[in-house]
Amino acid sequence: TLGHPRTPRAGMATVMAKQARIHASTRTCRTIARRGNVRARAEPKRVQAATTATPVEWDQVAEKLDEASPLEIIDYALQTFGDEVAIAFSGAEDVAVIEYAHLTGRPFRVFSLDTGRLNPETYRLFDKVEKRYGIHIEYMFPDTAETEELVRTKGMFSFYEDGHQECCRIRKVRPLRRALRGLSAWITGQRKDQSPGTRAAVPVVQVDPVFDGKDGPGTLVKFNPVSNVTSAETWAFLRTMDVPVNELHSQGYDSIGCEPCTRPVLPNQHEREGRWWWEDATAKECGLHSGNVMDSAVDGAKEEAGDLYTSSNVEEVSKDEMEKMATSGADVSTMAVIYAPWCQFCQGLEPAYEEIAAQLQGTGVRVAKFRGDTERDFVAERFQLQTFPRIVFFPKAGAKEFVTYPSDRRDVENLMAFVKALE
Repeated sequence: TLGHPRTPRAGMATVMAKQARIHASTRTCRTIARRGNVRARAEPKRVQAATTATPVEWDQVAEKLDEASPLEIIDYALQTFGDEVAIAFSGAEDVAVIEYAHLTGRPFRVFSLDTGRLNPETYRLFDKVEKRYGIHIEYMFPDTAETEELVRTKGMFSFYEDGHQECCRIRKVRPLRRALRGLSAWITGQRKDQSPGTRAAVPVVQVDPVFDGKDGPGTLVKFNPVSNVTSAETWAFLRTMDVPVNELHSQGYDSIGCEPCTRPVLPNQHEREGRWWWEDATAKECGLHSGNVMDSAVDGAKEEAGDLYTSSNVEEVSKDEMEKMATSGADVSTMAVIYAPWCQFCQGLEPAYEEIAAQLQGTGVRVAKFRGDTERDFVAERFQLQTFPRIVFFPKAGAKEFVTYPSDRRDVENLMAFVKALE
């Protein structure tokens, strides 16, 4: 069902007036709406994604819109695709995208995935959003037979034992595919800062690399209008515009999904750490033997991968020295990373590891590295290593036990706290 704002299409003066209030309220909101003086346009032009979604054209559009405000990007999406584009709403802070759509004054559609496992607070937000904007959210539900088979075979909480992928595939991914097959474009609330390393390259518009649209593979256009907006800027906008938000946010939930797979986060934890927390350690590491499955196809890539942690502040240590430090302690307190150059997570660690090495110069703590993929049996036996990277701290001689860094948050601040706690 096409969702319509409660009021008729607003004049551009109204839109600009609302933006002016954003500008006057906070500096953050000025950043969000800095380019938001949308000009009057003709009625939405209907275009077929199949005739426009060529990689070159949409790459050019993405480049032009990269500095645009979310309001401009959403207005462009709604003007271009009309009722063949819809907003994906999860029931969290992505309600900001709906507010932006409302500010354009154009009709817009909203759909949401009702997995059957959402929190009551999320359902209450759905109701508030429908009433505030005078729309009907298009709910997508999982296939009944598939869901029954999963639960009857594996129980209600199988994802705690064998991972969330199967449950998500049935309850989220397949319903999403059904929704998108009826569209030429969709609008998400993805932000680059939500999950550094996996969402850091989210463009504001792209041809969807995963899902198909109504005109087949390679034709679905995906808009990420808040890609360049931070969490702080998003919340400043929501407060300024008095937008209804999920009650769970006030209870420590930064990222909200299904009830069994979402929990509050502690101060200074990243917002995505509240999702699928029991999988985080493996989800952010490379398996000890994952290189084996690549031997035939990626041997060349492994050879091409240059070494890591090449800063002069990081010392390469030998197998014999690693053995000595593990059994007898170190001559000087040493933090060492056990790594594989081809592992994307080891590569992602490099900037932070070299930075902390620089900061620890002259403190009496040595920062070292040991390549573990060439000594798999040794690191597995001596350090119980199953995944790369592994960071260990060897206290100076006299304290024989090495300590393994326990967290998957491998940033400078947390690594430094780890060193200070042991030094």
